[in-house]
Amino acid sequence: MEVVLRDVRDDDLPTFFAQMNDPEGLRMAAFTAKDPSDRALFEAHWARIRQDSTVVARTILGDGDEVVGHAGVFGPPEEREVTYWIGREYWGRGAATAALRKIIGVATERPLHARAAADNLASIQVLKKCGFEISGSARDFANARGEEVDEVLLTLLH
Repeated sequence: MEVVLRDVRDDDLPTFFAQMNDPEGLRMAAFTAKDPSDRALFEAHWARIRQDSTVVARTILGDGDEVVGHAGVFGPPEEREVTYWIGREYWGRGAATAALRKIIGVATERPLHARAAADNLASIQVLKKCGFEISGSARDFANARGEEVDEVLLTLLH
């Protein structure tokens, strides 16, 4: 799937909110907001993201102007981390890989870090396709699953 990244707009947020409340998406992502259904917290979170000049946040568009999801880079200089969320209806179509390649082209600082639930093999594969290498593991509380889960830590050096 061909994708385009653009700045996040107010009218993207309802789609993000719906995508980030999909039960299967939440289970796969695992490490989510404590209460993803809290619209006020969601809006406040995105207001902070959009006002922070150190955060690179983009809407992912596919097939014309369809909002496929969002991607971003955040964190202090030596700990910059990538994040992305793809609506479930776009899974398996190459949107995540294409979007991640584009966002790491926008945010060119290195190293970049990423993390994924250890059983989220699709996301780990996307990260590896884009040059990330497994650099460690951890165990942390996953709000979406209500328990501690294993996670894979990845790093992009070049």
